[in-house]
Amino acid sequence: MTAADPIQQLAERFRAANLPGKPSTLSRLFDYLLARSVAGTPPKEIEIAIDVFGKDESFAVAQDSTVRVYVHKLRRKLEEFHAQAGCDEAARLVLPKGEYRIVLEHLNAPPAEIVEPAEQPPPRVERRDWFNLRNSMVATAGCLLLACAGLLGFHLRASVPASELDTVRANPIWAKVLGDNRPIVVVVGDYYIFGETDPRSGAVQRMVREFSINSARELEEQLQSDPRLNGRYEDLDLAYLPTSTAFAMRDVLTTLAAPGQPQQRVQMVLASDLTTDMLRSSHIIYIGYISGMRQLQELAFQRSRLSVGSSFDELIDKRTGRRYVSQAGRLPEAGSTYRDYGFFSSFPGPTGNRFVIIAGTRDVAVMETAEALTRAWPLAELARSIQSESFEALYEVAGLNRSNLSGRLLFSAALGSTQRRPAHDPDTPKNNFFLADLNDEHGR
Repeated sequence: MTAADPIQQLAERFRAANLPGKPSTLSRLFDYLLARSVAGTPPKEIEIAIDVFGKDESFAVAQDSTVRVYVHKLRRKLEEFHAQAGCDEAARLVLPKGEYRIVLEHLNAPPAEIVEPAEQPPPRVERRDWFNLRNSMVATAGCLLLACAGLLGFHLRASVPASELDTVRANPIWAKVLGDNRPIVVVVGDYYIFGETDPRSGAVQRMVREFSINSARELEEQLQSDPRLNGRYEDLDLAYLPTSTAFAMRDVLTTLAAPGQPQQRVQMVLASDLTTDMLRSSHIIYIGYISGMRQLQELAFQRSRLSVGSSFDELIDKRTGRRYVSQAGRLPEAGSTYRDYGFFSSFPGPTGNRFVIIAGTRDVAVMETAEALTRAWPLAELARSIQSESFEALYEVAGLNRSNLSGRLLFSAALGSTQRRPAHDPDTPKNNFFLADLNDEHGR
C-alpha cells in the first residue's frame, strides 16, 4: 500500500458524500489539487486559474480572487465532511491555510505545516479608540474578569439559603447535569470584531462589528473576495461579550458549585472556541444572546416550535404565527420599561450528555432567564409544566434601563411537540414574577 492510498481512500469518501457536487467547479478543483498534491507538485495560483477555471496566461492573480474564493469554499467543505464523519477517524484531509495542496493530517500527530504570514507589529491605537463600542459590551480581553465575576458570585449569593440551592440542584434540569462525572462546559456567546485602519498611517482607528463576518476566517474570505478591502480591515484577534454574561454566570456557577463537585470539572469557553469533541463528551451549558449561539442555534431550534426571525430580536411561533419582538433594541428612553424575551431549552446530547440553553434576545432577558433557572420556585413552576426530557420554554421579561425587573413564563413545550403546555399553575405565587404593566403590542 503506497503512502498515497490513505489520502485516496478519504478522497473517495469525500466524493461519495457529494459535498463538492457532481460535476462542479469545486469537484474539479478538488480532483486537481489532490492529483498535484499526491504527485508532490502543488500548483501555483496561476496554474489553478488556467487548468481549472480556463483562464489564460494574462490572468491577473492580484486583481481576481476567483481561485482563492473557491479554495476557501473547498476548505470549508472538507471541514464539513469531517465534522459529519465524526471524531473517531485517525486522519483527515486538510487544505492548509496559505497553500494550494491537500495533505493527510493524522489526529494523533502534529498538524500539517501551515505557512504563517510574517508577524506584524501591534497596531498603534490610541486608548480612546478602543472604547467606541456601546458600553453594554466588553472586550474578550476582559473575559478573565467575567470568569472572576462568575466565581465571585459564590460569595455574592452567599445569602441564598443552602436549602434552596439544594432544592435547585435536585431539580431534574440540574440533577441530570450534576448527577455524573462528565465534564461541564459553560459556553458564552461572543461576537467577532475587527479593526478598520487609517489609509494614511495604517493604524487602527476604530473597531467594526459586521453581522455577516463572525470569525477571522470569514474576514479573510471577505478580503479575498473583494481586493479593494485589502489593507483596510485588520484581524485583531478580538471579540466582545454582552455584560449580561457576567450576571448570568454568577447564578449558574453558584448552582454548579455543588458540594463534592471537583472545581476542574467546570470549564468556560467562548462559543467561537466550542469544539465537536466538547459537544459529544461534555454537558453543555450555553449562556448569552440567541444571536451568539453559533452552531448551538441549529441544535436548539431544529425541533423547536420557535424560529428566529429576520433579526435576532424576534422569535416566531411556527404553529400560531405569533411574533415575539424585543423592545430592547429600540433604545427605550431612560426610566421607561420595555419588553424582552428569554429562551430556555434542555435536551440530551449524542452520547447521553445534556444541553442546557439559557439565552435571550437582549441583556435583561438573559439575566432574568438565568435567575429563573437557578431559583427554587420558578424552577419548580417550570418542572411542573413539562413531561419530556427534551423541552423548551419562553419567558417574557420587563426591563428598566439595564436591569431586569420581572418576568413570567409564557409557555413550555416538548421539543418537536405541537402541544402547548400551560404556563402557570393557579396556585403558583407570582410576586417576583409579575410582569410590569407594559403597552402590549401583541394584543394580549
